[in-house]
Amino acid sequence: MQNRQWWSGAVIYQVYPRSFFDSDGDGVGDLPGVTAKLDYIASLGVDAIWLSPFFRSPMRDFGYDVADHGAVDPVFGTLSDVDRLLSRAHALGLKVIIDLVCGHTSDEHRWFAASRASRDGAHADWYCWADAKADGAAPNNWLSVFGGPAWRWEPQRRQYYLHHFLASQPSLNLRHSEVTEALLEVARFWLARGVDGFRLDAIDFLLHDPALTDNPPRTPPNRTAVKPFALQHHLYDMMRPEPPALLTRLRALADARPGTLLLGEFSSQEGAYERIERRTGPEGLHLGYTLRPMRGGDAAGTLGRALGEIAEAGSGDGLCWAFSNHDAARVASRWGGGAAGHAASARLLLFLLLSLQGTICLYQGEELGLTEARLTREQLRDPQGIASFPHFPGRDGSRTPLPWRAGVAHAGFTAGEPWLPLPAEHHPLSIDLQHADPEAPLQACRRLIAWRKAHPALRH
Repeated sequence: MQNRQWWSGAVIYQVYPRSFFDSDGDGVGDLPGVTAKLDYIASLGVDAIWLSPFFRSPMRDFGYDVADHGAVDPVFGTLSDVDRLLSRAHALGLKVIIDLVCGHTSDEHRWFAASRASRDGAHADWYCWADAKADGAAPNNWLSVFGGPAWRWEPQRRQYYLHHFLASQPSLNLRHSEVTEALLEVARFWLARGVDGFRLDAIDFLLHDPALTDNPPRTPPNRTAVKPFALQHHLYDMMRPEPPALLTRLRALADARPGTLLLGEFSSQEGAYERIERRTGPEGLHLGYTLRPMRGGDAAGTLGRALGEIAEAGSGDGLCWAFSNHDAARVASRWGGGAAGHAASARLLLFLLLSLQGTICLYQGEELGLTEARLTREQLRDPQGIASFPHFPGRDGSRTPLPWRAGVAHAGFTAGEPWLPLPAEHHPLSIDLQHADPEAPLQACRRLIAWRKAHPALRH
């Protein structure tokens, strides 16, 4: 027990900066806003925070389309604001991990500008390019998670480039040693500023079959799927068996700086727990979590299957649990059973999460029992939701701002007009009201985290 790392059994609080707290009244949460509210986060008893992307970006995917890995987007603040946040968090005993988006960039990144300009330049092979078929069609049948083909024609190069998500998010070629080195340099930059580790986005999409083999159809086909992505068995476009060299190199970098965490996000595709088992360990990630529990329709069935799959996969030593995040419907609505008995069900879900063995990720607002917001099409900002509304409302319902104070405009999140509205049903769940109510989910969360810390059996 004496040699365990800080993340063993830890509780990590995910901060989605756009929706946490707005310090300057422009309607968008920012880094000074996070710093201003770090005392609140520390009062929960958590061990660390994970900051979703704050890097320079055109914001077509709200920060996951990075245009400059070493710059802060002006909407969030400056590098000096990062330094102040790190200093204050560390003074409060909080570790800070940040997103490292390694599988793709924005199409406005300087790397992609150079790569699309020529097939012969220094950056020519930094992205995944392929020739058209003889009839001009895309190189294969791979599909984007967000809908449509995973290939976009680039007239400058007269080739297609791969994009697993938005067409404005071209996929990096992680088989190229110079790309790996450039991403390692990004990691070194942020470690030198004092971050305590990285959450690595979309691990399953880092490598694909270099032969570009067509994916087979899923059998039986899911004809009712909202997204065509569900109609394929993803053997070749993702989840490759070979380990990305980037992960091995990142682990060596982390080991050279003791206490640096590497936490990977894995998709909800079948075999997720086996992939976490395979990718965590002495030469890979320290921890991995999967979106699989966030896609399940009921708690008992989803967790029952998860525990069985974990036992079958191996030790489970590298497992991190998460019930909610910025990409999934909030667990209070998904598993909580609606408004009736809301506080009791919210407390029970927190009890369940914080009783699980291993590391825990708690998404901002989960401690309040926030429900999934119902938004109109006009209120949506997520390109996924806009394209699929109303059959799939997208991710904005879990991204609405935190309610800080009841009885004031926008529940105290901003002095301006918020980028997403705060639903009326969240105002009675505000932090100030819950702070004063010993039966509120917030107070239960604080007690449960303290109880968890007091019992090593719960964590380990």
